[in-house]
Amino acid sequence: MLYLKPKSEAPQAPEGQAVSQPPDWPERLAELAEQARHPALQAYYRAGCVAADTPLEAAPLLAMDFETTGMDPAKDDIVSIGLLPMSLRRIRCAEASHWLIRPRGRLHEDSVVIHRITHSALHRAPDLLEILEPLLEQMQGRIGVVHHRGMERAFLDAALRQRIGEGISFPLIDTMELEARLHRNKPLGLWQRLRGQRPVSIRLGQSRARYHLPFYRPHHALTDALACAELLQAQVAHRFSANTPLHELWC
Repeated sequence: MLYLKPKSEAPQAPEGQAVSQPPDWPERLAELAEQARHPALQAYYRAGCVAADTPLEAAPLLAMDFETTGMDPAKDDIVSIGLLPMSLRRIRCAEASHWLIRPRGRLHEDSVVIHRITHSALHRAPDLLEILEPLLEQMQGRIGVVHHRGMERAFLDAALRQRIGEGISFPLIDTMELEARLHRNKPLGLWQRLRGQRPVSIRLGQSRARYHLPFYRPHHALTDALACAELLQAQVAHRFSANTPLHELWC
């Protein structure tokens, strides 16, 4: 997970503007299966996903995290992917996947400082196309779990458009957005701002700390995926229910 611009951390609609509703994902994936041209994309979409009223405890989930060369999907690229199958009760570490990926472009020095993935580490790494089939096979039928959907969904979509000429859309639960619902619905008043109070941080590390989860060194894709998986489990245990239907959380 790459955080360079704190102001981008809050996934909120502008004041007075309605928040867009998530699609009916089973229906949307079925539509996309008819439109996709690449065989791996067709297979992913045809696998579909569980119904919107599926309780969280029965939903197949996949914690995801990408490390990237920057924050702009149109200019930057993916350098690492971490995936962890999970449910509300179990995180399947033995089934985890982690790839280093050779980007189409040079690494930026500031991003290397953050994720510590260097040119030499990526010298023999595959291009995203070389791991596309196992990546999409891991995603098939599962609901992604990320911390800030503006990264993983946007970067994978942009990366595939560059490589195969068509993007990807997939359902996600965004743990950052769940924190935003709790902490950003009541903006600070004038008096609070005058007293120097700052909005509650909804970054991954600070969000985990509020649920008394342990500190993990950030900016490794697999570690951040694990951190995100544990955060969702804590959020559901404290604020939701195992019977909460998926459509209340997914986006």
